[in-house]
Amino acid sequence: MRAQDVMSRPVVTVTPGTSAKHAARLLSEHTFTALPVVDDDDRLIGIVTEADLIGERFQQDPRCAPEERVRVAPGATVGDVMSTPAQAMSPATDLTELARELLDTRIRAMPIVEGSRVVGIVTRGDIVRMFAREDAEIATDVRRHLAVYGGSDRWSVDVHDGVVHIVDEFDSETDRHVATVLAEAVPGVVSATAESRNREKIR
Repeated sequence: MRAQDVMSRPVVTVTPGTSAKHAARLLSEHTFTALPVVDDDDRLIGIVTEADLIGERFQQDPRCAPEERVRVAPGATVGDVMSTPAQAMSPATDLTELARELLDTRIRAMPIVEGSRVVGIVTRGDIVRMFAREDAEIATDVRRHLAVYGGSDRWSVDVHDGVVHIVDEFDSETDRHVATVLAEAVPGVVSATAESRNREKIR
């Protein structure tokens, strides 16, 4: 499964000149955790997160002794607070690799780019929603994918907790391999196996 299979698009972006307050409003209205920052040619140049926007906006307790207070003016624009350069991945990136990167770097959103142009974004929430799909919904998608390869009557599909089991009415190892690959491309599939009906009857 690839980043392009789960990424959100079109992407809401901001520019360095966007006010920090407007960026905060976009995050709040869309329940995002981050916004890609682009230049005038829509090329990715940074990212602004919830943490970037709220940092330094809440000053120290005024009851602190004057010599203990450190006053820092909060950034007024996205360009003042964004993180740059921004990490990004391509639409063809394997989802396992992307998810591992989100976890290892403790970031919550990964911009997806073609060249340097933002074409999507994948968040931790996107991945969680994918794995939370119902088995019946996954099975319907797998059957639709397989219907274009050998016809809808050829394949039997069973899904349990995201694990897909496919039974082929015929006996072609090559076709079963292709069916497995097609099934594993469906969002929410944990793994997939395929076997022939003849083998199933022997059991």
